[in-house]
Amino acid sequence: MSDVSAVKAALKSQVIETPSWGYGNSGTRFKVFAQPGVPRNPFEKLADAAQVHAHTGVAPKVSLHIPWDRVEDYTALTRYAEELGLRVGAINSNVFQDEDFKLGSVTHPDPKVRRKATDHLLECVDIMDATGSPDLKLWFSDGTNYPGQDDIAGRQDRLAEALAEVYERLGHDQRMLLEYKLFEPAFYTTDVPDWGTSYAHCLKLGPKAQVVVDTGHHAPGTNIEFIVAFLLREGKLGAFDFNSRFYADDDLMAGAADPFQLFRIMHEVVKNGGLKSETGVNFMLDQCHNIEAKIPAVIRSVTNVQEATAKALLIDAEALAAAQLSGDVLAANGVLMDAFNTDVRPLLAAVREELGLAPDPFAAYLASGNQERIAADRVGGEQAGWGA
Repeated sequence: MSDVSAVKAALKSQVIETPSWGYGNSGTRFKVFAQPGVPRNPFEKLADAAQVHAHTGVAPKVSLHIPWDRVEDYTALTRYAEELGLRVGAINSNVFQDEDFKLGSVTHPDPKVRRKATDHLLECVDIMDATGSPDLKLWFSDGTNYPGQDDIAGRQDRLAEALAEVYERLGHDQRMLLEYKLFEPAFYTTDVPDWGTSYAHCLKLGPKAQVVVDTGHHAPGTNIEFIVAFLLREGKLGAFDFNSRFYADDDLMAGAADPFQLFRIMHEVVKNGGLKSETGVNFMLDQCHNIEAKIPAVIRSVTNVQEATAKALLIDAEALAAAQLSGDVLAANGVLMDAFNTDVRPLLAAVREELGLAPDPFAAYLASGNQERIAADRVGGEQAGWGA
């Protein structure tokens, strides 16, 4: 896209959804690291998300996680979000931390456990209704650790049955977003281990069911951009969970370890129309900030996604197509590399200034004094976190 004004317009209209749990305490399976100023309830999580949006201008949506973000009055929570210039994004279910789900949730051999899990998913749809959320995001830790532990095909039948019941409960403008994960915590079989399994279930369910691509949920060497291109072509890419991985599901800041991969993914998004609002692709972050300050880390992730998007928008599509048609491998690769090696920070700084924002969101936040204020104000109470 050679028209700079068109590139700027696309960047200004970009929407990145941040995760409520990214503002809470997190860690590894060995230790959760507490930090001063961490939110103590969903309202304070929204306040932190509002800081990210105020400094980046592109993060007005916040994903909620149930039961981590369960409140008595979802209307009040939604109203508070609106007062902060935010809106509720995806509602994330949790069927992996209850003692009953040790052998699975919706795929558990015991029908009573399956009923409990499905009822939780239906509760999440009720919360969607109350908050105006358009998306139900599902991730299942279900699977087995040992050969013979359970019937592999039978578990797929149970999964399909639960998904179908929840799908029927969705409203006209609501979607089901089905995530997948290669492994963990199930190590022998995982019931939704890859994009093909998610796609097959979504295809059978209907148009309101779409696939979530978490960039940390693949085997090493997996070509994620191929998956993105395929799902966009089929109209089945519902959302991203952006984060960075080096070994597995590391959930680090998006674009931190391999910005070139994030650029390649965004190239397929741009080329195949994924930035257009009518495609409905939700650009979500899914990450945990274990050793770094929460709000600045989310800001860094948002700006990393912006930079990858800007570079993808600057690709000379005509030159790339010509090189591909002529079979000029080096020229085609060179077009991509030219865009990737472009320093887009001045472009993004100009975009932010045109939006009335500081050119450097990260520096502006650090200078705002908010980090010191929340550390002083949020003393006492129980800090939010997912535990370990």
